[in-house]
Amino acid sequence: MREFWRRFSADRGALVGLAIVTVIVLVALLAPLIAPYDPTAQALELRRAGPSSAHPFGMDELGRDILSRLMYGAGNTLTAGLLTVSIGIVIGVPLGLIAGYYGGLLEAITMRAMDAMLAFPAFILAIVIVAVLEPSLQNAAIAIGISQIPSFTRLVRASTLAARHQDYVLGAVSVGSRSRRIIARHVLPNVLPPIVVFTTISLASSILSVAGLSFLGLGAQPPASEWGLMLRSGREYIREAPQMTIVPGVAIMLVVLAFNLVGDGLRDSLDARLRRS
Repeated sequence: MREFWRRFSADRGALVGLAIVTVIVLVALLAPLIAPYDPTAQALELRRAGPSSAHPFGMDELGRDILSRLMYGAGNTLTAGLLTVSIGIVIGVPLGLIAGYYGGLLEAITMRAMDAMLAFPAFILAIVIVAVLEPSLQNAAIAIGISQIPSFTRLVRASTLAARHQDYVLGAVSVGSRSRRIIARHVLPNVLPPIVVFTTISLASSILSVAGLSFLGLGAQPPASEWGLMLRSGREYIREAPQMTIVPGVAIMLVVLAFNLVGDGLRDSLDARLRRS
């Protein structure tokens, strides 16, 4: 861990990304304590008011404080992103391990199923799933998570195929170790680095996709505080109250950029070939 942190901390971009992610996570956790106002409280006389000392980011179309809604929305947005990648990991990683290690007919069936899912654009597939369920933030996260399964499966399968032929795995097979034990103790630990990197980068794309579904009206529903929904609410007032779209838009941009920077730093720190070069 000390060597990993030395390599990771040498990447300034990764440190900046980690700092931004840390701040956003703290804001999401402490929002009930540090938010200046109730995110649902309305002051109709201040509808679409610009920034002021009392309301640094201004007010929305219903006279709600944008800063408070942004703080509460951070929790909803990050939670949706975590749920999305969790679905991809919980389903995709075991499928990739099994397909890559056992091969044969099981691998063929698994990968053809993943190819069938990849035949549909991920965002379109998510829209179809949400339409079948019903529009909500949770269903939007589930839909994006399902669309992430093929990517995790293919990544883990490729890494497992490479690890399966390593000497330590062949040695474990030769002494009669069970397949489940070999996968858990020898294969999985050696495919974790690409999983960690891909998870971090997938968080960024998942947050963007969930916000996109909310913007289309298929994600979070009013009066919830969620960044994509805030963008949707502000599009009608972009001329007279630009802060309603600029603030959540910049927040989404920052969190996506931060996770991508952290993912790049993790990749450079964990990839042995990059370290040797």
